[in-house]
Amino acid sequence: MAHDAILEQLRRPFSAEAHHEIRETWKRHSIAEDSRDIAGLMATLTGDCVYELVQTGHRWEGHDGATAFYLELLGAFPDVVFNLTDVVIGPQGVCEMADVVGTHLGSWLGGAVTGRSVRWRVVIFFPWDAEARLFTGEKVWSHSDDPETVAILSGAT
Repeated sequence: MAHDAILEQLRRPFSAEAHHEIRETWKRHSIAEDSRDIAGLMATLTGDCVYELVQTGHRWEGHDGATAFYLELLGAFPDVVFNLTDVVIGPQGVCEMADVVGTHLGSWLGGAVTGRSVRWRVVIFFPWDAEARLFTGEKVWSHSDDPETVAILSGAT
């Protein structure tokens, strides 16, 4: 079954118009996140979107879940900044890599607030729904060599 899903993704047709639409939707999503515009973020997502932290297995589903994810993320790291290092856009969606910095000033995944300034790297995949012409959520992979940052990001503080 997974094999068939991957083949479907690999066989998706692509055009300059599709590339432009996916890129512009991702840009609107990124701008909305930077400006803390929750409604703007939701406007780029399907109603059944899923947000997933791959390492921890945490999931948020639908617009209510995505809203909860962003409120918690932006509450936990109110000064968070994503410094992009790489972006790839294709018919399957967008993949970005970023160096992230923020101050841990609110609870994240139930962990205690540390007040620490933290740095980590992320790879985020935004799957694209070609029919809805929106993203179906995000799959987020985080990495840090600092054990305290890893504990914060996993909610183990």
